[in-house]
Amino acid sequence: MGIFSRLRDSLSKTRKDFVERIDSLITGRKQIDEGLYDELEEVLIQADVGAETAFNLVEDLRRLAKERKAGDPAQLKPLLKELILEVLGRESYSLADGGALTVILVVGVNGVGKTTTIGKLAHNLKQGGKKVILAAGDTFRAAAIDQLEIWGNRAGADVIKHREGADPAAVVFDAIQAARARKADAVVVDTAGRLHTKSNLMEELKKIGRVLSREIPGAPHEVLLVLDATTGQNAINQARIFGEATGVTGIVLTKLDGTAKGGVIIGIKQALDIPVKFIGIGEGIDDLRPFNPVEFAEALFS
Repeated sequence: MGIFSRLRDSLSKTRKDFVERIDSLITGRKQIDEGLYDELEEVLIQADVGAETAFNLVEDLRRLAKERKAGDPAQLKPLLKELILEVLGRESYSLADGGALTVILVVGVNGVGKTTTIGKLAHNLKQGGKKVILAAGDTFRAAAIDQLEIWGNRAGADVIKHREGADPAAVVFDAIQAARARKADAVVVDTAGRLHTKSNLMEELKKIGRVLSREIPGAPHEVLLVLDATTGQNAINQARIFGEATGVTGIVLTKLDGTAKGGVIIGIKQALDIPVKFIGIGEGIDDLRPFNPVEFAEALFS
């Protein structure tokens, strides 16, 4: 199955609750009226685009329909697709290049698929010819260290770890030294995700950041926030909290294949203006894909 077909299949639940509902609204309707715009806004909100984003999209749709002299309700669907692409942008964002050694810090609450994402990202980098070191910086949970080792073995990446409860910054320091000694191209750092101890989390992340920047000027070169698409609008709240703590440079949205809430991608981009860099469209090691907004819109509306 081709990449586009896999993406289209992964968005089937979102498409059913979003685009197919739009189709049912406009089918058989003779004219565009305020009632139709209100119903479209409701569909957007229920697809987890977010209330503010839904309102803005419908306001822009009104304007665009007037400019284009649209009279047939069926004309609204391609116009909405055009507006969604305006929000998402047409550009795909690649990972930052740190030069001799690129450091990627991965953050997110427990349960979003963070460690799994790191394993798939390591595989992705390996496929591109990179030598990768994984740093087991989530020392709060022994299971996180064990899980990272399993994914490291699958991806063919060395894992640097300490005992449970160790200082995460010390793990990161050792990972940088190992990467230098082994002439690695990238270090991917796992971190704890304990939002209920938000101040501790922030201090821990800041300490890791200080160690990285001291060892490698400009590091971390990338701070990827992993979000679970099935949580819908809650994902945007998590993005705000982690954005304040770490200066997130990109988002990885996981579990798109298991949710009807894929519209949250649109809400994230408009509310926070943080690019979505990768999406998870399945459980396989190859199912972490660079996010292409144009392909996403095509797959959603196809």
